[in-house]
Amino acid sequence: MRLFWASCALIGSLGLQPCLANPQSNEPIVIGQSAPFSGPSAQLGNDFNLGARTYFQMVNENGGVNGRKIELRVKDDAYDPNRTVENTNEFLEKDRVVALFGYVGTSTTLAALPIATAAHVPFFAPVTGAEALRQPFNRNVFNIRASYLEEAEYIVEQLAISGIKTLGVLYQNDAYGQAGLDAMVKAKAKRGLEITVTATVERHSTDVAAAARSLTTARPGAVVLISSYSSSAALVKEMKKDGYTGQFVSVSFVGGKALADELGSAGTGVMISEVVPFPWGEASPLQREFAAAMRKAGVPRFGFGVMEGFLAAKTLTEGIRRAGRDVTRASLITALETMGSWDAGGFRVSFTPGNHNGSKAVEMTMIGAGGRFVH
Repeated sequence: MRLFWASCALIGSLGLQPCLANPQSNEPIVIGQSAPFSGPSAQLGNDFNLGARTYFQMVNENGGVNGRKIELRVKDDAYDPNRTVENTNEFLEKDRVVALFGYVGTSTTLAALPIATAAHVPFFAPVTGAEALRQPFNRNVFNIRASYLEEAEYIVEQLAISGIKTLGVLYQNDAYGQAGLDAMVKAKAKRGLEITVTATVERHSTDVAAAARSLTTARPGAVVLISSYSSSAALVKEMKKDGYTGQFVSVSFVGGKALADELGSAGTGVMISEVVPFPWGEASPLQREFAAAMRKAGVPRFGFGVMEGFLAAKTLTEGIRRAGRDVTRASLITALETMGSWDAGGFRVSFTPGNHNGSKAVEMTMIGAGGRFVH
């Protein structure tokens, strides 16, 4: 390295063309993910990371992108915003990451957002549908998933079609839950539905006894779940035990597979809105690519979170490819904005200089017998 710079200095002193190449351009392209890899929400972070790692491994085994490998470094924040801040500062100051990637949760992403903005680093594919990550426009933020408002409108539409008139909402008592509740309040007005009862649960808690009593007593036609998979599962079990026979439906952030695992036999009939292609399907090129990669990696069980990580990694890789061999934070942002309506394999992601909300796609799934998903 010293020889390289000494040579550059000599060339410059002779008035010749200076060295413009990056001497470290053969080193891995480092990106950083802070997510819950421990605690009650660990499956969300682990699933996304599994999908992303599987895709990046596939890229690296084929020579990398522009001749360079992609290195995904991870730090556990246990779904704690304070730890997310610490992790983010370390990524930027010590790891010198090119992008922050796959942060999980509204409270955690909002804690990291000012740091990412100040550093002018791409904040790519945060796992949240909160409007605060979409409005006002922030050039550093690139969303892969649909917003909570788009999910809420779809949920309300589906429930209205089925004849349901009244809703109850369980929401987590934090930025995620509030963002989801706000979206439901806006969406229900379009279809004339009424939210007759709401109840809260604390983050990291499964103490839902009071919430279950309140919701069961009100007997809404459907209960919308805007909470973690552990607390959502606890509520469904409690309300079913108390005789509630209405519909349960959750937003995608719950982690469909995680919720099904927690619910066991109590999960049959629970609906979940999803923002990525059905992981077990093979109708599209993306689904087939995903299935083949999972089989090659020896992954026997996967779900929506794994698919989201895979899709996010594929999209980011395309941005890195467009940014060129000597990718920087600034050049990656500019490159991502050139993607327009990019086809990831039957699923389009659209980024332009004025719009970084990549997708509005939402569809409904249901947990069937044996925890299998009905699509």
